[in-house]
Amino acid sequence: MSADVVLVDPAALSDFMADAVREYRACTPELPPRSWAVLLGRFTDDVMHVERVGFATNIRETDDTVRQEFDAAIIPRFGACYANGRRGYWCEPRELLRITAEAEAEGLEVLGSIHLHPDWHRIGPPHERGLRVSQEPTPMDRHLFQGSGWPLNMILYLERREGRLYHSLGAWAPPADTAPDAACRALAIRMRTPETRVG
Repeated sequence: MSADVVLVDPAALSDFMADAVREYRACTPELPPRSWAVLLGRFTDDVMHVERVGFATNIRETDDTVRQEFDAAIIPRFGACYANGRRGYWCEPRELLRITAEAEAEGLEVLGSIHLHPDWHRIGPPHERGLRVSQEPTPMDRHLFQGSGWPLNMILYLERREGRLYHSLGAWAPPADTAPDAACRALAIRMRTPETRVG
């Protein structure tokens, strides 16, 4: 199913936002922040409704097969920065099955995933500050989005300015083409406005 619009109640992302902020505040140049979750919701006509997130264990640093995949395929293609085990997320498969089953029991579907991009060009180690990140997908993101095939891939960008955190969101469909540099299609995000009384 194809949709061009993503409807989000901010409350649906509140647990993810809290996790992302906690990770951001605890990070160091050697230990990048990482935060990732599964997006759960419904399709209605040409719209995806995000209703909640599900968290799963990251086995990026603990599973030998995953480490071998990064060593053999990811690091040579996307760079030595991915040798850091805190870079990249690999969801524990049994937990993804559990999240999927729980969602289906509630009448929800797995729409995709959301992950954190920090202002690494400011807070990362000096040798990695040349790559500016934002809510836009990196080449590695495009690779992962294409591999998952999920219709919705969101990126939360966090940035510290004047001592406060600011954020932006991007939503992306996976690349339609299998070419390594194929672009992701941007999706429109519509945030639910809080109910207010008039008059």
